Amino acid sequence: MSITTEFLRRPLTTGAVAASSRRLAHAMTEGLGLERARIVVELGPGTGAFTDAILARLAPDARLVAVELNPVLAARLSTTRRDTRLTVVTGSAAELATAVGEPVDAVVSGLPWTVMPRERRGQILDAVTEVLAPGGRFTTFAYLHAAWTPPARHFTAELACRFDRLERSAVVWGNLPPAFVHRATQNP
Repeated sequence: MSITTEFLRRPLTTGAVAASSRRLAHAMTEGLGLERARIVVELGPGTGAFTDAILARLAPDARLVAVELNPVLAARLSTTRRDTRLTVVTGSAAELATAVGEPVDAVVSGLPWTVMPRERRGQILDAVTEVLAPGGRFTTFAYLHAAWTPPARHFTAELACRFDRLERSAVVWGNLPPAFVHRATQNP
């Protein structure tokens, strides 16, 4: 079972054709303060490329809650990662507050933002801002080739409206396809 197989089965909910690279995972987790975080959420962990990068940075007493809509990918992640800090929840990112139950320090997202309906995207972004603690960080990525499309431009505008600070990383050329990272911060 691979991310490619799941993309072919569910192209509207599995946004990637190939797993994200280690370089993109590093860019996604860099500068988030994960080493000091108490609770981190990952949205759309898929096969776990970002999960591994998050766990590598987390303190021994921290928690990672991974929310995956695809039950096949969620089950695989649960059985292949034997880390007591990780809890895998099969469900929708829009129900984030229920899945976590308390404020979180960071949210790392691998969700396919530009293929989901605008209303659904807004619900999930609202859920993210609802659970982030003051000073919390949100990170997600976008593919370079699609950055100019209307859905990608709308998504960037939605981030700018919801967060106090929004940055864009350098292009991660070592990912297929090349991507960049959006990093957003809530004011303390």
